[in-house]
Amino acid sequence: MNLSTRQMRAFLHVARIGNFTRAAEQAHITQAGLSILIREMEKQLGCRLFDRTTRVVSLTPAGRRLLPVVERLVTDLDDVAAQLGAEGDEARQTLRIAATPLVSSHLLPQVFTTFRQAHPQVSLRLFDADLHDVGAMVTAGDADMGLGFFFKAAAGLDRTPVGRFHLMRVAPLPGGADEPPAVRTAPWSALRGAGLIGLPPGNPIQKVIDQHLSTIGLADAQRPAFNFFGTLISMVEAGFGTAVMPTFALAACRRHRVRTDVLTQPKVGLDFYRITKRGTQETEAMQAFTATLVKALPALSR
Repeated sequence: MNLSTRQMRAFLHVARIGNFTRAAEQAHITQAGLSILIREMEKQLGCRLFDRTTRVVSLTPAGRRLLPVVERLVTDLDDVAAQLGAEGDEARQTLRIAATPLVSSHLLPQVFTTFRQAHPQVSLRLFDADLHDVGAMVTAGDADMGLGFFFKAAAGLDRTPVGRFHLMRVAPLPGGADEPPAVRTAPWSALRGAGLIGLPPGNPIQKVIDQHLSTIGLADAQRPAFNFFGTLISMVEAGFGTAVMPTFALAACRRHRVRTDVLTQPKVGLDFYRITKRGTQETEAMQAFTATLVKALPALSR
């Protein structure tokens, strides 16, 4: 026996109304179609469910026994479907974003403010984590998207560029300077003679930086290293050295007494990516947030 929900709903309509014509109208099917569903159901069960006369349709004893069971099944199914639909609507209205600490603390607050003004119905949740954990959260489905410098596409993830930043020099302010000057430019050769500090040698961004430092004879795996850009900026401010980092850190640098110069000859760009789990349906909230991010990032990198 394999009763369908269409058959059970047809049975309920006839049982409640007691008339095939009006039951068909309520079910939005033809009377012939309704009759076929009931006959198929009776055939599968091996018994008559209704006594039919010219004036009235009434339940047989078998139909009366079946009625409360079908009512309970259909009601339970409708309740679960409604709950799942509500949960789906709530999930579509909540956007979970994972990003590295500096992105979370200095880039996304402005983007979040702009997005919430345009989309107040969407709840934003932010998880700050290191780059590896950002990817792991998206892979596990704990975040809808991740943001960062993902130089390689990981298995099971889709990678989309949403912005581009350039490498810059972050140096201590000259003695006597009252406030940091506007962002200027400087050639890579201007780094000669500076005591450099950086990220750990295995960091993907530091690898790009070291490739260009090596061309001017400054490759040095033994230089002081720190795990986070925020720490690097504070160490530069304290006079412990000069650092090279992407211009996405400009907002953080402006909170410190440091000077910043975009490095040229060559000017090195790094793509900033959004990652999502492959096969995941992109919601309207994801599309809208990505559009807001793409529009906002250029102003945050100069």
